[in-house]
Amino acid sequence: MDQAGMLRKMKNSVMPSAMRKKRHNDNTRVIAITSGKGGVGKTNISANFAYLLSRMGKRTLLLDADAGLANIDVILGITPKYNLHHVLSGEKKLSEAVIEGPGGVKILPASSGIPEMATLSKGQKFTLLEELDGLEEDFDFMLIDTAAGIADNVMYFNMVAREIIVVASPEPTSLTDAYALIKVLYQTYGTRRFTLLVNMALDSNEAGEVYTRLSNATNHFLDLPIEYLGYIPRDMNVPKAVKKRKLLAEAFPNTKAIKSMSKIVDELRRKKPSDYESSTIKFFGRPIIEKNE
Repeated sequence: MDQAGMLRKMKNSVMPSAMRKKRHNDNTRVIAITSGKGGVGKTNISANFAYLLSRMGKRTLLLDADAGLANIDVILGITPKYNLHHVLSGEKKLSEAVIEGPGGVKILPASSGIPEMATLSKGQKFTLLEELDGLEEDFDFMLIDTAAGIADNVMYFNMVAREIIVVASPEPTSLTDAYALIKVLYQTYGTRRFTLLVNMALDSNEAGEVYTRLSNATNHFLDLPIEYLGYIPRDMNVPKAVKKRKLLAEAFPNTKAIKSMSKIVDELRRKKPSDYESSTIKFFGRPIIEKNE
């Protein structure tokens, strides 16, 4: 069975006994923050969103899903002892790899420089879902920082999420690649709800133009409307914070970018669980893919 078929095939009646014993919070907000092109600030946004949510009193888990080229740890200034590779290889339980970061955010770091992690096997994907379901702590939010592009891992982690935030910048290549990502997720995997977040815009007018151009394309060619989450202005303090190995929200909390992020995060926080779409692959007590199909 091909990857798309595997992801679509649900096993509503098949669930490991360990999962039946424990049922997580059904209202956990699982959000993939993704992009068609690298370099649009997606990881910075993911990390700062997680920090801001935690500061608002929300129990938040940040999953670095760029399994082969991790960089969440660099941005957060942490040096994890274990990571996703140790979990998927069976060396460690997920609870042993999760660490606490700035602001009380819980983080599952990814591995870096391990080629086989660039494409997870079906068994590894099942193991990850099983481990996530086995976490003792309930979370209000799980943010998944995916890799960029349309590779297998990117598709998989977007399918795990209930909400998908596509990050794009005003660069033409970013728009083209964002459209390609949405097209594949929609036509191949049946995802119908996308939210656009414009990063590094000069002002609201430029951000609005980005949304209009992408929205016109998805409406015209895919008959698919997309939502607009907002924009984050270009901020020269971002590279300064990265060099300090600190979050922008920690190092420069009063910048325009952080003020914009705070408003967006507050809007996300206020959304009701019924407002978002169900994921294709489900976990935390929900149906998931069959391990041996």
